[in-house]
Amino acid sequence: MKKILVVDDDRSILTLLEYNLKNEGYEVQTAMDGQEALKYGLTGKFDFILLDIMLPQLDGIEVTKKLRQEKIQTPIMMLTARDKETDKIIGLELGADDYITKPFSPREVVARIKAIGRRIEQKSTDETDKVTDESAHKHYTFRDFSIDLVNYTVTAAEKKVAVTPKEFELLAYFVERPDQVLSREKLLNGVWGYDYVGQTRMVDMHVSHLREKIEPDPSHPTNIQTVRGFGYKFEGKVQ
Repeated sequence: MKKILVVDDDRSILTLLEYNLKNEGYEVQTAMDGQEALKYGLTGKFDFILLDIMLPQLDGIEVTKKLRQEKIQTPIMMLTARDKETDKIIGLELGADDYITKPFSPREVVARIKAIGRRIEQKSTDETDKVTDESAHKHYTFRDFSIDLVNYTVTAAEKKVAVTPKEFELLAYFVERPDQVLSREKLLNGVWGYDYVGQTRMVDMHVSHLREKIEPDPSHPTNIQTVRGFGYKFEGKVQ
């Protein structure tokens, strides 16, 4: 049985999420403040964390930061009552896997959790296939950067680039599909694991962050190109 940590200082939201998740077969642990969330999260015993941003003692962004600093890679979906772009960007930059704005449907939360779970399972299968396939590409070198799919590293200007797990997955998705026009919806489904048109802005944010890290001139990118009206295309040439 998969185990989920649900963190919110609103008892009614905790009860609602706990009820719906248990009905879906999940084991649920709840917490109502950031310190308690961090204590539970650091155990690494959870398959997923639902984490409110506005929490007493430690906010959700700080909890996420501390968990990622301690190499806890449990998938995190941030819950926020504020429709602020800054909160979402910071959360994603620190390594959150997704976000959802209150008020939300419990059914949507469950669907998102299942989608992220499927993506993680598929990623694990893909990585196993790569290890067993000696001909599989493990390292790509381009004019401006390189990416190592086995060691999860990105290098640019001869220096290791700090990328979030989601940025790495997005870049890997691009480099393995060169010269293909990829819609935002396709990228969202392929990297985040669900098809939800309202979240395509998340793709744009991550592409912008990647350009800042791998493009010599982010305002005039040469690797990840925008295809107006369609999406993006990766045009980097393997060296």
